[in-house]
Amino acid sequence: MGSAPPIQTFSLCKEYGGKLAVKDLTLTIERGEVFGFLGPNGAGKTTSVKMLLNLIAPTSGEGSLFGAPLDNVNIRTKIGFLPEHFRFHGWLRANEFLLLHSDLYRIPRDVSKARIPELLDLVGLSRHADKKLNTFSKGMLQRIGLAQSILNNPELVILDEPTSGLDPVGRRLVRDIIKELSQRSTTVFLNSHFLSEVEVTCNRVAFIKSGEIVKISNLNDLFEGTLQVELKATNLNPETISGLSQWCTDIHLEGSRLTFQVIGESKLPLINRYLVENDVEVFSLKPQQLSLEDLFIQIVGSEGEL
Repeated sequence: MGSAPPIQTFSLCKEYGGKLAVKDLTLTIERGEVFGFLGPNGAGKTTSVKMLLNLIAPTSGEGSLFGAPLDNVNIRTKIGFLPEHFRFHGWLRANEFLLLHSDLYRIPRDVSKARIPELLDLVGLSRHADKKLNTFSKGMLQRIGLAQSILNNPELVILDEPTSGLDPVGRRLVRDIIKELSQRSTTVFLNSHFLSEVEVTCNRVAFIKSGEIVKISNLNDLFEGTLQVELKATNLNPETISGLSQWCTDIHLEGSRLTFQVIGESKLPLINRYLVENDVEVFSLKPQQLSLEDLFIQIVGSEGEL
């Protein structure tokens, strides 16, 4: 169990009333990875997380956390979790809330009383330690929830939309905490609709659509060589544009602006030469790397929201 992956699933499925919410979820997530789980609303992300945490039972398939079955209660001591829709005890003060969860983890009081101030400082809430949670803004509740999720020094942290209520400063703070966790070989499973955050924090990502994973990739491999090109030109005609398909994909024309995707910069001189030879007057050719948002839409489509 000591060397087993933090998360491993084989053909995990969940069915509700004859409809598959999650189909054939097969994943292996290694220690120290920051793994992004991406998909539109209703794609099955939350259902997948609930199965991993044994909050709901799978209809079929199997999975393990650190080599233990998903329903193993003892393995929970290695896991921290921040749900998207949390309901904290509003009558508790921030330090009392963390102390309650420390007691639930059976962390010795002398250890928790030393750790709680450190965590409050880490999430920028030291000045609010004695304030009741029902006076907190959504962003402050998000921060105290993050502190709660790492209270037990977990080996695996599952974060469901951890930055949804935060301003840019708060999102940077969460990003820094995630990086620090990864440096300590803590595994982070991240579900976030802030694709720019995923882009700078994750090592690998999975794209899920209609309950099924459609792609898993290392982020560097995902971006490797793919360019979005914007061309400004005149004298473009359908035949010339059609000829670009030998090098390009996703070709769109709006007025004198043509956009397309191409693999590798080496194709750009060939494209430019082809256009000039076909009497196209090229005013500019601007290549740029695709963003994760571009790739998300390309892989799972544009319908729905994250």
